[in-house]
This record gives sequence, structure tokens and C-alpha cells, in this order.
Amino acid sequence: MKRASVVLRTSRSSLSNSTRSRLSPASHPGSSSSGPFFGQQTIRSLSSSSKAYDAAPSSFTTINQSEISHFSRLSSQWWSPTGEFKLLHRMNPTRLEYIRQRVAFDERDEPEWTYAGRKQADTRGTGRWLQGKRCLDVGCGGGLLSESLARLGGDVVGVDASESNITIANLHASQDPFLPYKPVSSPLGSTTSSSSWFASTTTSAGSSSIPGSLEYRHTSAEALRDAGEKFDVVCAMEVLEHVDEPAEFMRCLGEMVKPGGHLIISTISRTPLARLLTLTMAEDVLRLVSPGTHTYSKFVKPSELRRFVYSDMGGFDTWEPELNAADVRKDEVGETKGIVYDPLGGVWRLWGGAVGTISRGLGEGCNYMFGARKRVG
Repeated sequence: MKRASVVLRTSRSSLSNSTRSRLSPASHPGSSSSGPFFGQQTIRSLSSSSKAYDAAPSSFTTINQSEISHFSRLSSQWWSPTGEFKLLHRMNPTRLEYIRQRVAFDERDEPEWTYAGRKQADTRGTGRWLQGKRCLDVGCGGGLLSESLARLGGDVVGVDASESNITIANLHASQDPFLPYKPVSSPLGSTTSSSSWFASTTTSAGSSSIPGSLEYRHTSAEALRDAGEKFDVVCAMEVLEHVDEPAEFMRCLGEMVKPGGHLIISTISRTPLARLLTLTMAEDVLRLVSPGTHTYSKFVKPSELRRFVYSDMGGFDTWEPELNAADVRKDEVGETKGIVYDPLGGVWRLWGGAVGTISRGLGEGCNYMFGARKRVG
């Protein structure tokens, strides 16, 4: 069931790779050896000063080539609905629904209520609801999520540490004449931006009238951050549990979110249930995923993730409090929601339940989503 996060992309903190690339530890200017725990690893936290979050960016981009090679060998299967990534194909619509709930239906963006307009239909979250928003898909793999975001009108940049993944993503996108695709791939470490490309150029299929844009880059999240790239929506799906420096990776993602923008992550909780489903069942018994894909100690509990964003990523000075949980959690930032596989229906479902209840916690026992919105000012 956890298979979806299995081979999804593992871009290392410095890499954004769907092929789950691990980066070796690296020092961050101003970091210390103390800090909260992410999984069973001690996360190096930045200085406790309020200015720490804006400290000089790290310069490392060390990539574990064995990790990249392992997942690169699977790259040809990305678009097979019955192959290695079949559960990811099934999970993609549910992830998109979570992004839609966070981005399109944020209560702070509701139109002003008027007597004259009270009977008008609310069109938010319909059609190309991402139009006008710049989106980043870190660890994009073959482009499952990236293509979907572009079809919804987003100006999408998909990045991955695996060159073969980027090759597959480019090849698949180029075959669809109705996809606003830019047929260019930047070399690893390149920071060439094309945010204005689609407004003035047509794609190879001549579909310039289609809202949105899509480009892939063989590069790292750190390279984008260091180049000053900013996005309205930053996504990292099934990546956090594969990086060697989760704190650095989280800070990197957070720094690329524009004011008013959204950080959205999916990952796995460190629980006995997650161990059973992702390691014992998915890897060892059913072989839905290659054995050794996951490391249990790298899984991150929802509460650990929310507390880290509060303590080490600027807290409520940087991120908006959750309107539906403002009176429940004072030292945690963001929302977490379980994403559960229904084996009978063959689909993934977002798990409900009131914040802070046992039911909500049970739903977050394995795979879960995380979302946070950055303050405007």
C-alpha cells in the first residue's frame, strides 16, 4: 500500500530526484549540532535567531550515484500503469485532490460575499485552476505529477537528479500535442529559467494557446534555491524519506515558496504499521518495490514534521496558522492528512477526521500529506 511512496522519487535534499537520490551530509552555514529529531536522525538546526531562516544557502550538491543508478534502471517503467509504478499512477489523482483543496479552496482566498453574488456558482477548483501559478515538482521522476499540474494550467518546472528520468519525462511529454510542453532539458546544476518562455513561444505541437507550461530540468533543488528561483506551489512527493539531510532539504523547499504560496509534501510516518506495509509487505513479501528502497529510520512522523517547520523554518512568523487547527496546536505549523490505499477499490483516499483525534492519527499511520502556506507579509 505504501508502494506509492516506494519508488516515487527520492530527490536528496540537494537533489530533487524522483529516483530517490540520497545526498551525503553537508554542513549548512550557521547550523548547529542540536535540534529536533526527524525520524531517528538528529537534524542540524540553524541558529535560533529569527534571522536564521534567511541564512546563506548551502553550497553542497553531493549525489549518491548508487541511488541514482538504482532508480534510473527503473525509469523506462514510469508510464506503465501495470509496472513498477502502478500504485503511483493510482495515487496521483488523490495527491492532486489534496493540492486542489490546499491551493484552490484556501479560505483566505474566498471571494468577498455579497447579496448580489450569493447565488453565483463557486468556480474555484474547476477547469485550469492552477493557471497563473508557477509550480515546482521536486523529484519529478517520469513526470506523473508534473504533467497533471501543467494540464491544470500551472507553469510547471519538474526537476530530478536522474538524467534517465528526465529523458523519459521529456519523451512522454513530447508525444502529447495538447500538453503545453517545452522540449528543453537543463544539465545537472543548471539554473536556466524559462518562466516567460511559454508566453512568447509555441510548443513543437503548436499548442501555444493552451494555458500553462511544462519544462523538465536535470538539476537539484539546491541549485534552484541558490539561483533565487521562487514558486507559488512547491511539491516534493515521496522524497523526504529518502534524503540524508531532511532538515536542509525542508529549508531549501521552504525558501523557494513565494509569499502567499504553498509547500506540499507527501511522505511516510515512522510507525509499526508503516514498517509492516512498506518494508515487510511491499518490499519483502509482495515485491511491489525493490527490496532496500526504504529505510525505516528515515521515516518522519507528522508531528515531527509540523514541529520542525515551527521551530526551524520560521514558525508563524513565516507560515500561516491552520484556520481549522489554530486553537489545537500552538507549536506546530501546517496540516497533515493521511492518504490510505483501498485494496478493494484499488484507489487511494484522503483520510478525514477532526484534528487531534484518534481517527485522524490512525489515518496518518503510514502515508500522509503535508501542506503549509507562507505568509504574504
